[in-house]
Amino acid sequence: MTQAAEMTTIAIEALEEKKGEEISILDIREVSVLADYFLIASGNSRSQIQALIDNVQEKMGKAGYFPKNVEGYQTANWVLMDYGDLIVHVFDRQNRLFYDLERIWSDGKKIEKEALD
Repeated sequence: MTQAAEMTTIAIEALEEKKGEEISILDIREVSVLADYFLIASGNSRSQIQALIDNVQEKMGKAGYFPKNVEGYQTANWVLMDYGDLIVHVFDRQNRLFYDLERIWSDGKKIEKEALD
């Protein structure tokens, strides 16, 4: 498993642990140099979104991965966490529909968690 795949797996498990919804993985290795994977999830409230982000940071930190940048935490309608090879996006429902990253990045491949192994 590559480092990017390992980071993505850890982040997915952290999101699932806090009941993140509609978790999707986009493999963007062949369409962008920004990252290998986009991980996109939704939360139902500001406090849940912040709990999702906190849990991802905690689990990733325990594994030795630290974000280069985190944006949007205070408002928590779209939080972006940049881990280099992995970019985690956590949205509230309204902003996820509005920004529709899966459509914008449709040149990437939507994959399942099992494909990371």
